[in-house]
Amino acid sequence: MSKVIALTATAAFLGLSACGDTTAQRAVVGGAIGCAAGEVLANGRCVEGAVVGAGVGVITE
Repeated sequence: MSKVIALTATAAFLGLSACGDTTAQRAVVGGAIGCAAGEVLANGRCVEGAVVGAGVGVITE
């Protein structure tokens, strides 16, 4: 079951990685994906995942 969730989270991450026209939109999408990944892959560490995801969303074009 854990592998299914991890694969789903990875697919969502890759599918939404290019979403957003502005820096703020990319930060929000990155934060949401990071939160989900932190919950699934790092045993409930949503806040840390969101911070990293938002940061990556901001610096990528």
